[in-house]
Amino acid sequence: MAKRNLFAGGSRSRGLGLTLFSSEDMESIHLSTLEVLERTGVFVEADEALDIFADGGCSVDREQHVARIPPHIVEEAIAAAPPRVTLCGRDPRNDVVLEPGRVSFCTFSEGIMMIDVRTGEYRPTTKQDVADIGRLTDYLSQMDTYQISVVSRDVPTETYEIHNLQAALLNTTKPLGTGPLEPEDTRVVIDMAALVAGGMDELRERPLIYLCGCPVSPLKLTAGCTNFVIAAARAGLPALVISMAMAGGSAPVALAGTLVTHNTEVLATLVLSQLTERGSPFIYGSSTTALDLRFAAASVGSPECAMINAAVAYLAKQYRLPSFVAGA
Repeated sequence: MAKRNLFAGGSRSRGLGLTLFSSEDMESIHLSTLEVLERTGVFVEADEALDIFADGGCSVDREQHVARIPPHIVEEAIAAAPPRVTLCGRDPRNDVVLEPGRVSFCTFSEGIMMIDVRTGEYRPTTKQDVADIGRLTDYLSQMDTYQISVVSRDVPTETYEIHNLQAALLNTTKPLGTGPLEPEDTRVVIDMAALVAGGMDELRERPLIYLCGCPVSPLKLTAGCTNFVIAAARAGLPALVISMAMAGGSAPVALAGTLVTHNTEVLATLVLSQLTERGSPFIYGSSTTALDLRFAAASVGSPECAMINAAVAYLAKQYRLPSFVAGA
């Protein structure tokens, strides 16, 4: 029996509550998103992704690498994506159900430096760190999945994602999130998970991994981003797409404008996922926040980040999609 965490945010009484956005606010953001997708479109780097958008009825400018997506195709993609996603672990007792209204916790990825817990040294991360954090995550009952937290910097750069997954698979029995960007890495990562699951059909039935990555704000779907979305859809694996728009930097200063940028990027990849394989599991993700204008850095953990996270969770709930938000 897969784990279902407690509901959060349900309206069960008339007591104290907090509503940051009205339904009209969210409707305006949705309609503005549809307008951007249809009129401005998104930059799509890879020809394969452009082909999928074109075959699905979108308007594609191959010279400019821009795909414009009509509203009805966006709405069809939202309706096609499953509202419930089950992430599976090597131990079935660690399976977890993601659905609107339930809150789960996971680690975040991918750090490249860390403070050594034994020596206090600030050093590059290693493959052993991937394994150690996997073991710690496996032990902590509060953590539902292990989204690989650090990079194996002591292995060849070309294969570090493969080393990451090997170390993680051997050291946790919980669902694994990994972010290969290159087609060859993605193929090998999926093959590795299939070997552990017992075959590709078994992996489709019990997805031991989910693939995750990010568009580049504003409104750019890189080859790496579309590669993992397409590969996940074809393999029947969940795809977690995380926009990292920054208000005042790669998105408008106004949070409403930032949410439109964010929503446009995520819904564009949702469309790509559903045009590749209708009904593919998809998780609506966010690490969107505001730019700290003093230090030109992302203000993770700021009030603006919390407000954006609340809006993202609300949007995903309206779309009947599982959501993921970062920042603590």
